[in-house]
This record gives sequence, C-alpha cells and structure tokens, in this order.
Amino acid sequence: MGASNGPRLSGMQKQVLSLYRAFLRAARLKSPEDRRQIESMVSAEFRHNSQHVDRKNFLYIEYLLRRGKKQLDQLKSPDTVGLSSLYINLHQSQNHKP
Repeated sequence: MGASNGPRLSGMQKQVLSLYRAFLRAARLKSPEDRRQIESMVSAEFRHNSQHVDRKNFLYIEYLLRRGKKQLDQLKSPDTVGLSSLYINLHQSQNHKP
C-alpha cells in the first residue's frame, strides 16, 4: 500500500471501514441473491448511521461496532443465508443527531 494524500483516519474510523469491508467479503460467500441483499442492507445501514449518529458519540459508535462484529460472526456461519435486519430504530434512541 502506498501513502495517501487524503485525510488521516482515526482508529475508530479505520475500525468502521474494516467492519464494512468484512461484511462485503462475507457476503461474497453467499448465493448471488443473498449477496445482493446483504450488500444492500449493509450499505444502507452504514450510510444511515453515518448520517444520523453524532461522530463525537464514541460510546454509541463503539456499541454499533460491537453489535456489527456479532452480526458479522453470525453471517460468516455456513448455516446463515442472509441477515433479516440490521436496522436499529434510532428515533427511539437519544444517541443520534436530530
């Protein structure tokens, strides 16, 4: 890997990107239909959180990372064909940006 001219990422940002990539890699191991569904859900969830979670709310972001890692472990199981839902109703939480 070469040096990048872009902004330097924090450790937490690197963890989020790593988790996202891991979900996409795990989706490749599923059937084409399940893969598309998983990729779509993962992309939507990460995009939603990037827009609605305060970037300074480290405790909540750490919670989401732990939750995502558990879901990733479940997805990696050969018995799991897809994810039923990754969405958290953030509107019930006080931890998001208005």
